[in-house]
Amino acid sequence: MPTDPQPPDELHLDRVHQMEAAMETLNMRIARLAIALGVSLDNEGELASLMGEEHDTSMPDERRVSADPLDAVHAHIGPEGRVAHQRQELRGLLVMRYEVEKRYVDDAGIPVTHQIMIEAEQQLERKGFKPGVDGINLDRLFNT
Repeated sequence: MPTDPQPPDELHLDRVHQMEAAMETLNMRIARLAIALGVSLDNEGELASLMGEEHDTSMPDERRVSADPLDAVHAHIGPEGRVAHQRQELRGLLVMRYEVEKRYVDDAGIPVTHQIMIEAEQQLERKGFKPGVDGINLDRLFNT
């Protein structure tokens, strides 16, 4: 049963809403990790320190002992290992967000990407997050 294609404006609007939702989800995870780790992403020094950290990707022998991979990852790494893993995840998410932002600019242009970022940030604030907790500074990012 064929459906009539949506007009280009509606397709564009749907895509922009999807992009906003994806950015909001990504920013929320970044914000939650930053809060949990006590990392102030709106502080250039802390951000540079986080991004410059070396990380060890090797797994200790005891992590490979369990038959259940989730047990091995969670039960044997300890608090320090969990923090290191979370910091590594936070770094990865920040890099991924940069790549997503770049793709949005390439695909939709700077004005649309700027609006997407504004909407995503406003949504985080409506959910109780403080401005900048996710490391986004829209004024600096878009030179406004």
